[in-house]
Amino acid sequence: MNRITIAIDGFSSCGKSTLAKELAKQLSYSYVDTGAMFRAIALYCLRNGLIQEDGTEIYKIKEFLDDITVGFEFNEEKGHGEVTLNGENVEQEIRNLTISRIVTKISGIKEVREKLLIIQKALGAEKGVVLDGRDIGTVVFPNAELKVFMTAATKTRATRRLNELKGKGHKVSLQEVEENLRMRDHNDTTREESPLIQAEDAVVIDNTNLTKRDQLYMILALAEQRINQENV
Repeated sequence: MNRITIAIDGFSSCGKSTLAKELAKQLSYSYVDTGAMFRAIALYCLRNGLIQEDGTEIYKIKEFLDDITVGFEFNEEKGHGEVTLNGENVEQEIRNLTISRIVTKISGIKEVREKLLIIQKALGAEKGVVLDGRDIGTVVFPNAELKVFMTAATKTRATRRLNELKGKGHKVSLQEVEENLRMRDHNDTTREESPLIQAEDAVVIDNTNLTKRDQLYMILALAEQRINQENV
């Protein structure tokens, strides 16, 4: 049976990763969280003093890119890959508001995107993969058989993100999270390098009022339809 490439793009905190992980599990596909790759580089920059915590100053990041290796290791208990930075699993360390504040600055750097683009294309070269991010359906895999663009109301996204952060022990306010999301939306959609754009042939999903289960079944049906088309 032929396999397909599934590209899931959209705004921050729309549940792209949660959907992509479960979709990959249901289809027995690989899952690639491209946003985690940028977060890993942001963590490297923060650890090595290459960027300020608020992202206002960036120092010589391009000179250090050859020293950075980003990959994934499979977590058998969770059933999906977790991002590694120079061989170290940093999945938990990258999921905080400090990294969220600076990652859009990192992701707007041309050389960073070019480095990760090569890795992303290699990870999805054999198909049978679900990737989520900001430019998967427009830049990384413009010929993906199924493209999904996810969105939701800002307040809804902020509440979801707040609950996620609190669940991991982070002390933040709803206002802080909402302000961060607005900043990231602006940066993602206005940056020069691979801005967040809805692909013309993407299926748009507004999940403001959708349950995770309804959303999964909706996309799973679309995926199975595309797979059947490939097998005709």
